Amino acid sequence: MASLRFLASRLSRRHFSTTPHRFEHYLDADFHTFKKVTTAEGRIVLVDFYADWCQPCKVLSPILEQLTEDPSTETASRQPLDLVTINSDTEEGRELCQRFKVRALPTVVAFQGGKAIKTFTGALRERQVRQFLREI
Repeated sequence: MASLRFLASRLSRRHFSTTPHRFEHYLDADFHTFKKVTTAEGRIVLVDFYADWCQPCKVLSPILEQLTEDPSTETASRQPLDLVTINSDTEEGRELCQRFKVRALPTVVAFQGGKAIKTFTGALRERQVRQFLREI
């Protein structure tokens, strides 16, 4: 009987991890999602401004997805990474592009605590994107 109580008590306990969730990808985010995610504390958010017709965007997007999903990817702040993609061909996407002065695609803006902290434009290689992430 005592062993049943012990087993029941072990099964009913909740186990929580103190490790922050590493990655969220918000595909074709609207303005509300963009604002909510980029103002979150304790995370770095990469915002990828792209268009479906843009060939360099098609090269860069998988690299960004791979690096943000990879737990070994490091940033200078050691904060977890999220990825938000904004389609510049939508009305909300065009408004966000204007707000952040996006002049060419792809453009990636890194946010921390609601502030744009670093930007790059063009289809960088994986090694170059890793270097960008190590600087934020």
